[in-house]
Amino acid sequence: MAQASSPADVPSMGRRQFMNFLTFGSATGIALGALYPVVRYFIPPSTGGTGGGVAAKDALGNSVKLSSFLAEHNVGDRVLVQGLKGDPTYLVVNSKEAIADYGLNAVCTHLGCVVPWNASANKFICPCHGSQYNNEGKVVRGPAPLSLALAHVSVDDDNVSLSPWPETDFRTGEEPWWS
Repeated sequence: MAQASSPADVPSMGRRQFMNFLTFGSATGIALGALYPVVRYFIPPSTGGTGGGVAAKDALGNSVKLSSFLAEHNVGDRVLVQGLKGDPTYLVVNSKEAIADYGLNAVCTHLGCVVPWNASANKFICPCHGSQYNNEGKVVRGPAPLSLALAHVSVDDDNVSLSPWPETDFRTGEEPWWS
């Protein structure tokens, strides 16, 4: 004869709920643990600097100091530094005492080449497909469709920093395409 199951053999609803909670909690913890690095990848790192800007870095990764920068470069030079998002950015030397209040992202708007400054021609000339930009980074000859992106340049306690340029592009009078 088969024995009927007694009430002690059937788990109580409290135990079932506890096991469901434990299973759900474990699965959720594993899923969140796996998603955390993916989500952090898409959040840009917070960077120091003033006003939401980043410190301009030289080729060796050192912060750019205005006094030593001006001592090393001549008026009219366009000098590459590491700028926003790590992109190469040109600082423009206006005089022996000052740099321009804007920087030029050196990435060509055609295919992403780094565009060198050609001092003898007084313009930026892309080595990849011949796009040309004037001394302020405005496109003057294609195939590049857009001017070089701008960044604000500020100096605080001799430290040069770069911040995004959300205002109207002073070269074209249009809204910035890079924001």
